[in-house]
Amino acid sequence: MQNQAGALRSAEAGRVVPLPTAAPARPRRDTREQILDVAEAAVLDKGFGATSIEEVIAAVGITKSGFFYHFRDKGVLATALLERYLEREEALFDELFGRADELHEDPLHGFLVGLKLLAETMADLPNGHPGCLVAAVCYQENLFNREVHALNAAAVLRWRRRFRARFDAIAERHPPRVPIDFDDLADMLSALADGGIILSKVLREPDLLPRQILLYRSFVHSVFLDA
Repeated sequence: MQNQAGALRSAEAGRVVPLPTAAPARPRRDTREQILDVAEAAVLDKGFGATSIEEVIAAVGITKSGFFYHFRDKGVLATALLERYLEREEALFDELFGRADELHEDPLHGFLVGLKLLAETMADLPNGHPGCLVAAVCYQENLFNREVHALNAAAVLRWRRRFRARFDAIAERHPPRVPIDFDDLADMLSALADGGIILSKVLREPDLLPRQILLYRSFVHSVFLDA
C-alpha cells in the first residue's frame, strides 16, 4: 500500500521501493525552428515554389496567425531558410577544414584532405548537408528578390575570401606551376558546388557532386604539385 512518502513496502525483500517518478517533460522545440525544418523538408522534396504556407502550418500544427507571427510572408521565410543555411555552411567548413588542418601541417595537403572530407559529406545528400539544396532551389526561384540575391552574393564572396586565403598560404610553400588567379580558383569551387547540386538533381545521380569535388581536388593538386 502506498504511504505518505510515495513508496511501496516490498513484502519479499523487506525494503522500500520508491515509486517511479514521471519523466520531466521535454521542452518543446522553438516554433520558428519547427517551421523552418518543415519548410526545408518540403523545399527539398518539391521546390520552394510548390511549397505552400498552408501545408507548413498544417505540418507544424499552428494557426496561420502563428506562422505570420514569425514570418511576414513566404519571401521572408525563404530569406530565413537561406540565413540559416549560411550559418550552417560556415560551421561545416570550419569543422571540415579545421579537422584537415589538424591532420597536416602542410597547407596544401590539409586543403586536399578538407576537400576529401567535403566530398564525403556531400555524398550523403540530403542527409549530410541538406541546406545547400535549399539554397540552390530558393536562389533560382527567388532570383528577383533583392534580399535573397544579396544573401547569395554574400555567400559566394565568403567562399572566395575563405579559399583565396588558403591558396595564398599554399602558394608560400608551393608556388603554382601555372599562372592562375586565386580568386578564380576559389570561385571555381563555388560554381562547381552549385552546378553539381543542380546536375545531381536533374540527372538523379547523388554521387555526381562528390565526384566533381574530387575532380576539383585533383586539379588543385596539379596546380601546385607535379603529378
